[in-house]
Amino acid sequence: MRFPPTSRCLVLAQQHLRNVHSQSLSFSSAAAAAAHMAATSTSTNGTGTGTGTGTASTKGKGTTLTDLPKSWHFTSSLPPDPLFPTPAASHKTPRDEIGPRQVRGAAFTWVRPEPQQDAELLAVSPAAMRDLGLALSEADTDDFKQTVVGNKLHGWDPDTLSGPGYPWAQCYGGFQFGDWAGQLGDGRAISLFEATNPATGVRYEVQLKGAGLTPYSRFADGKAVLRSSIREFVVSEALHALGIPTTRALALSLLPHSRVRREVTEPGAIVVRFAQSWLRFGTFDLLRARGDRALTRQLATYVAESVFGGWDTLPARLSDPENPAADAANLASPPRAVPQHETQGPAGSEENRFHRLYREIVRRNALTVAKWQAYGFMNGVLNTDNTSVFGLSIDFGPFAFMDTFSPSYTPNHDDHFLRYSYRNQPTIIWWNLVRLGEALAELIGAGPDCDAPSFLAAGGGLKPDDPASEPLIARAEQLITLAGEEYKAVFLAEYKRLMTARLGLRVFRESDFEHLFSSLLDTMEALELDFNLFFRRLSSLRVSEISTAAAREDIATRFFYHDAQAPPPSAADRTRVAEWLARWRERVVQDWGTLEDWGGSGSGGAVSEAREAERVARMKSVNPNFVPRGWILDEVIKRVEKGGERDVLRRVMHLALHPFEDSWDGKRVREGEDGDREVYVGDREEEERWTGDVPRAGRALQCSCSS
Repeated sequence: MRFPPTSRCLVLAQQHLRNVHSQSLSFSSAAAAAAHMAATSTSTNGTGTGTGTGTASTKGKGTTLTDLPKSWHFTSSLPPDPLFPTPAASHKTPRDEIGPRQVRGAAFTWVRPEPQQDAELLAVSPAAMRDLGLALSEADTDDFKQTVVGNKLHGWDPDTLSGPGYPWAQCYGGFQFGDWAGQLGDGRAISLFEATNPATGVRYEVQLKGAGLTPYSRFADGKAVLRSSIREFVVSEALHALGIPTTRALALSLLPHSRVRREVTEPGAIVVRFAQSWLRFGTFDLLRARGDRALTRQLATYVAESVFGGWDTLPARLSDPENPAADAANLASPPRAVPQHETQGPAGSEENRFHRLYREIVRRNALTVAKWQAYGFMNGVLNTDNTSVFGLSIDFGPFAFMDTFSPSYTPNHDDHFLRYSYRNQPTIIWWNLVRLGEALAELIGAGPDCDAPSFLAAGGGLKPDDPASEPLIARAEQLITLAGEEYKAVFLAEYKRLMTARLGLRVFRESDFEHLFSSLLDTMEALELDFNLFFRRLSSLRVSEISTAAAREDIATRFFYHDAQAPPPSAADRTRVAEWLARWRERVVQDWGTLEDWGGSGSGGAVSEAREAERVARMKSVNPNFVPRGWILDEVIKRVEKGGERDVLRRVMHLALHPFEDSWDGKRVREGEDGDREVYVGDREEEERWTGDVPRAGRALQCSCSS
């Protein structure tokens, strides 16, 4: 199979998306945008009953699990499984009788976690504890340990069969590897409650993964293995520390009496995770497949009002939707505060509130996939049920960070056609967004008539052969196509911003894309250079070290693996890297040098020591020294599962939460209550191994979807 050069793979969004979003529909700067999305994640809108006062909370100490404010907005706003219309109906049913089946007309099923015995709390994430609003000392309590394995329910009294809330599992479907898979749902994930951090106001849905059978388990067992749970626990927090939108991981527990059959028999585990929303594109996919127009509209309204904080938080129409990049400021930060019932745009392409909702989801996912590409992260299974309405990295199976750069690399050994490879991620996310657009198309295409009695009387849609449906279809196709242009523009703007920062430049120039970004990735691919190690090692390089061609040739060797089994880099290979370093040096001097610097050097300019120090610090703050590579996680899993180690989880989590440090052992970090800075005790030899060259046998590993 032939692949285009890396330089072309970077503009996948421009090359391939036209072919995707031009499909006919069937019916039955970016930095500012990221800041807005972070702000809207603090939404606590919605209806529902809450518990907990949060009175013990301060920014330093956090609160207890009992006092953490809890709510159940999702379950109070959307319809439950009709077989269990109330929590009491579910609770009175023997647990082993709540098993797989088809569920219709519902967004979720009330279902409690299966009870666990002798569970061992292996690790917690201090950062996740703080962000949820919990005191770090809470992890030592029995209340916490019983909650994180599902043995204690909050908001429910089993004696009176009453309370403000009860656990639930979501109902959704999805396209898997491009094919419709039907009903899927939370087959082993059970949400406990929504928790609001008293200090920040951010609301999260707290969920157990591996907590037992649900109606959505299909042919599976509702369990999770320790191997995959460790992987998700670490990568969730690592992505967050890198600034990549992601679901979070709070705690990891081993179930000593649980043996789970996958390719082999493995120990069972539960990971506690949380997110602003666990809704996926597949939630809408299933409703569209079933023709449930009323619930589609109800769910879209819930997302706008309760997840995003209100219709007025959504983006207004761009100044030039056909060419969004023409107005960079408008693209990065479009106006908001559009009244709910207002439409914008000329006749035939009016944008109503449902299109604004769709565009918000488009923009969030464009920003996230741009960050994946810039940091070499691959999800591995980007099915529509694994794509987040909130724009989060979600559901971590065969994920990976790039080792030696290869655009065609996929960490999923079942992905034989490379559908979810690194180079295809921007296109696949847009493919998924088109499926979402199809699910919302009637609401989008209705334009100014989305609330008209005639539209509502038709069930929120029209029959395809009805002549009245033609303008609706045409409007939906046009608006989804325009959203595709916005997706490309937001993606490319964010990618350029991140790559500019990773290369230590202050200002992006259009020539940088070809002369620096693309040529660097082409060089990495041709010479099998390590993606993240290159950027980190470049961060420490000073322009004075590469002022001559000979110096650049010599320095070039530091970017290659120093493998005893491989020959040293050839002169031609060193020259190729050196030529790129010359172009990079010139741009650094242009951005960071002064007229005095240029005048004081006979070798193409220089940069003052003070400015060099500032640039180096900036580069190190965006180029991680540690990422949780596959071989590192495999080592940790083996040491925990086979060797009985526990502290290695604390150490790998610490590096994941502080990825930009030069070293960790012996340094003071904020880990204690009250924000105290404590001396971290690590393992220096381990740190050096984990941040050095990747062992030959550990490069470009693949694993299965089985977890």
